[in-house]
Amino acid sequence: MNLKSNIIKKGDFMEEANNQVRKVSTIGIIFNIMLLVIKLIVGIMSSSQAMIADGINSAGDIFASFMAFVGSKISSKPSDEDHPYGHGKAEYIFSEVIGISMLLAGYSMIVSSIESIFNGSKIVFSVYLIVACVITIITKFSMFLYAKAIYKKNKSILIKASMEDHRNDIFVTTGTIIGVVCGAIGFNFIDGIIGSIISLWISYCGIKLLKESYDVLMDKTFEDDEKEKISKVPLKFSEVMHVDSINAKPVGNKYIVILKISMNGNITLRYSHDIAGKIKEIILEEFENIYDVVIHVNPH
Repeated sequence: MNLKSNIIKKGDFMEEANNQVRKVSTIGIIFNIMLLVIKLIVGIMSSSQAMIADGINSAGDIFASFMAFVGSKISSKPSDEDHPYGHGKAEYIFSEVIGISMLLAGYSMIVSSIESIFNGSKIVFSVYLIVACVITIITKFSMFLYAKAIYKKNKSILIKASMEDHRNDIFVTTGTIIGVVCGAIGFNFIDGIIGSIISLWISYCGIKLLKESYDVLMDKTFEDDEKEKISKVPLKFSEVMHVDSINAKPVGNKYIVILKISMNGNITLRYSHDIAGKIKEIILEEFENIYDVVIHVNPH
């Protein structure tokens, strides 16, 4: 496969990845709206702070899915004169927005949950509470498996955020069931405690998402073991005397590798250019997370 074919292949892959993000986001919006309505109705009817908190979390999930959809739409735009490396970082900008929204939701919920603990909140037990939780767990588990399967293919941070969100909601809703059962036997304060735990967990996930997005926006390079693997490629050519440096610039969920190598100073410029082209072709072929390679040749 030649260099041009590799570039086309990478472009097709990124377009397909963005389509998958939008598909996952659309499914997330639809099902989270359904869960939001169910949780709020049941939560208000039964005076369950944990269920209401879980419902507010679903509202945040809808917003997050919408942001993921918009972020994917922008990041899929091709490179232009003003953005020669494309718009891939839009994913991480919108991930920052999602992270901030999670922190705000967590703050709001923990305030109401603490008030519930100290002021008391009598729960009217209803079988609908348990049914709502079971529906949520089944729905979220199915969405988690689907998002996980897609994430394995394209490694998009927006898909990862959706996947982790679905997984967290399973744990959160399980906690809600515990709060409901404890309230039914007279331990009403447990409901507020569960709501607080839900709030703290959501806040933790928001901070984690913010950090990961921040690292990419600040051009954090990839891990040393990845550098070591890539640095072995130029050394396959006898004309390459030394790998001077290797760095990477994140673009969306892929990287642009900036490679500096020293070649035999006696070879011609054209020959060194041809070797650099072969090195680039091999790297693009062997490493799926590399979008492009820039090679600078120094004489040795």
